[in-house]
Amino acid sequence: MTKIAWIGTGHMGLPMARNLIKAGNGLHVYNRTAERAQPLAKDGAVIRRTPAEAAEGADFIFLMLTKGASVKAILTGEDGVLAHLKPNAYVVNMSTIGPEEAKEFARLTSEAGGIYVDAPVSGSVGPAEQAQLVILAGGDRDAVDACRPYLDKLGKATLHFGDVGAGSSAKLAINLLLGVTAQGVGEALLFAEKSGLDREQVLRMISESAVSTKLFEGKKPMYVKDEYPAAFMISLVAKDLGLLADEARRVGLKLPLAEAAGKTYADAEQSGKGELDMAAVWLQLKESGRG
Repeated sequence: MTKIAWIGTGHMGLPMARNLIKAGNGLHVYNRTAERAQPLAKDGAVIRRTPAEAAEGADFIFLMLTKGASVKAILTGEDGVLAHLKPNAYVVNMSTIGPEEAKEFARLTSEAGGIYVDAPVSGSVGPAEQAQLVILAGGDRDAVDACRPYLDKLGKATLHFGDVGAGSSAKLAINLLLGVTAQGVGEALLFAEKSGLDREQVLRMISESAVSTKLFEGKKPMYVKDEYPAAFMISLVAKDLGLLADEARRVGLKLPLAEAAGKTYADAEQSGKGELDMAAVWLQLKESGRG
């Protein structure tokens, strides 16, 4: 029987792991804060004390963590995954990291006898719960295909962009568009408010217009209620736009909208809004008087 390990049970990782269990897969699960993995025990998962315990003998090891430093610690730290890796096991990293980090983790995995697949996701908590994520894959085509039976239980589509690192580049590209779009909505709302327009009328106008998006429609109730429970936290958008800025500098590319949005989200995080949904970036614009 195929053994599967899942490491990382945060806002996204928990529902994703649960979908694999619902599909009939037994999981060995590790999370740094053990209590956050306990709900999966009720679903039949085996909770392990260390990454090494979860990964030992596993054919597929899925990682869903917040940043590259966390991935490196899980892979190479004391009781890490790579020291106990089964030969030719697949390490499927679904975390959002930089393309160069992905290449480095692929090298380390290969040296340990494993196969690395770069597979970050587009989508937030709702799509994760509904197995409607879009998976952005990078790596050897045969390796990606070997993972598809499991990726298909997590998302509605798996797009293969090329070698390792390409999936991470695709993730940064789509999150650039997300961040800029949400900031654009925020600036429009700020201008409308300063002009004396009714917010709900403005929101209806956007919905009826050519610039309405799935993102806007999903966030619209937040703007109406002025409540911003996190589906995609501002702190994570700030982190991703920081990764994008690093990659743009590396390749000698200037991205004015990305730079402006990156500063806004970073300022929002620093002002205490990091755990709010990205839609709350408009509150930062409002406070700063930008518009």
